[in-house]
Amino acid sequence: MTSNLPVPAMDAADHRDLAQAHALLEHPGLAAKIANTVGAPIEDLLSKRLPKALSSRIDAISHRALRIALRSALLTLRTQKPGTARPRLHGVAVAATGAAGGFFGLPGLLVELPLTTTLMLRSIADIARAEGERLDDPATTLACLEVLAHGGRSARDDGSESGYFAVRTAMAQQLSTAAQYIAAHGIGSKGAPALVSLMSRIAAKFSITVSEKLAAQAVPLVGAASGALLNTVFMAHFQAMARGHFIVRRLERRYGEAAVRQAYEALPASA
Repeated sequence: MTSNLPVPAMDAADHRDLAQAHALLEHPGLAAKIANTVGAPIEDLLSKRLPKALSSRIDAISHRALRIALRSALLTLRTQKPGTARPRLHGVAVAATGAAGGFFGLPGLLVELPLTTTLMLRSIADIARAEGERLDDPATTLACLEVLAHGGRSARDDGSESGYFAVRTAMAQQLSTAAQYIAAHGIGSKGAPALVSLMSRIAAKFSITVSEKLAAQAVPLVGAASGALLNTVFMAHFQAMARGHFIVRRLERRYGEAAVRQAYEALPASA
């Protein structure tokens, strides 16, 4: 049932917030940020530094990391009182996991990535809560996970599914069905086709950014120090995606999804 109540016009402060979200969500992608950090095009790093055997396993590694993170990251935040997000605290923590991963090299990914992903989801949930989300709502849980599918625009993405609202639209039905299942059965239940399908879709998008991070980390002489730096870039990227995503969701609660999308898409590409 649709409401006949008039939708309020977006005020100047909210319009500025929407422009900020647009800038965070649409550009640049993680590949550009890593290239600026490492000083080499990410495409060259992917082709020259990432072993083919490992490249073929990244989807599975990413999927495992997401499963572990989803079960553990959000539970410890649900009992805490709302407050200001603490991105620096989580940034320091992933720098430590990155240092360990850099020290042990590529084999350390199996241990390091689930820890890093868990910390990222905690930080994403922290940002969600600061933007007014309820962490006991299954839709919020999945919205936190959804952030990992938003990598910013990249030349390697499918152009039809690389923009923020294009990604959201593509996953909307799966997110809704999975949220209903979690509400009825809980996040720890197994075998739900909708949840399995959603996790696979997000893992496929997330594995692109994992590949980019890993290729840069495979550069000779990177070591633990650069592993920490790359993890800091990795975390900052998804914190930016989370900030933009949950600003949009906050504005949608006030103005409605259609009005916010229309205003978002009217913003210039350089906003």
